[in-house]
Amino acid sequence: MSDAKDFQDRLLSLGLARVSEAAALASARLVGRGDEKAADQAAVNAMRDQLNLLEIKGVVVIGEGERDEAPMLFIGEEVGTGHGPAVDIALDPLEGTTLTAKDMPNALTVIAMAPRGTLLHAPDVYMEKLAIGPGYKTGVVTMSMSPSERVSALAAAKGVSTENITVCVLERPRHEEMIQELRSTGASIRLITDGDVAGVMHCAEPEVTGIDMYMGSGGAPEGVLAAAALKCMGGQFFGKLLFRNDDERGRAKKAGITNFDRVYTRDDLVRGDVIFAATGVTNGSLLAGIKREPGWVTTETLLMRSKTGSVRRMSYRSPLK
Repeated sequence: MSDAKDFQDRLLSLGLARVSEAAALASARLVGRGDEKAADQAAVNAMRDQLNLLEIKGVVVIGEGERDEAPMLFIGEEVGTGHGPAVDIALDPLEGTTLTAKDMPNALTVIAMAPRGTLLHAPDVYMEKLAIGPGYKTGVVTMSMSPSERVSALAAAKGVSTENITVCVLERPRHEEMIQELRSTGASIRLITDGDVAGVMHCAEPEVTGIDMYMGSGGAPEGVLAAAALKCMGGQFFGKLLFRNDDERGRAKKAGITNFDRVYTRDDLVRGDVIFAATGVTNGSLLAGIKREPGWVTTETLLMRSKTGSVRRMSYRSPLK
């Protein structure tokens, strides 16, 4: 049961931005150091500390794993002061640990908050994902279409040739056949090495990013975070859980999922109002990374509220300590 009436998203949004900023600042000290685990742990610690300052009764529903994997922000962990509205938290303290360790573009800290019971508790399995930006009729692309059919349908809806469509895909061996099929249509492919939350978010601003559609498989928890971002920015998202074995099906049952063939829409994954914050760690096409100047450090944060559709880009400058 959700506490939507008590969810003061406007009052909580700035606090959520501070959580994201703190995680980015902590992990930024390890950019280019080659230590993924240390960078992730620094972000986790900073995010937890800041979350526990917020006047919320929060539960992590999308986190860094199960309880036995602590000290990560585990699924089911309670955060906040224990006072205030009951909320669901979805987070990725450092999306792009490899990107951070290698000082590559588009590493982010990401967090979303919604009334209790409104974010899907997605198990840690793969999800087949499909996303497009705002302005299209529902059903213009579907999960039942082949990759090439999706490109043709989106091109027709946009009124352009398939050669004018760009698709973002996570560069993985499992996607090689799909990439070949997409290229057979004349579409352009933007390959990313990591960070599929950012990849989906690119679809919401095609005139800025040049990306029209995202497709491919990746982590289901990241799918919920991506859906939260599109709930604020606009756009369509579809996801279907993929199971490799009975252990993964067991995780889904534990999370309350019984229909293993269900195709989830954006509003199935995020069933109420949501606030979303992301802060750049390394420079990217969505956000600037941490910038150091003599005596100062600057972050850029994207702060969004689905209730109003507001999207804020916030620059935060603080003295170096």
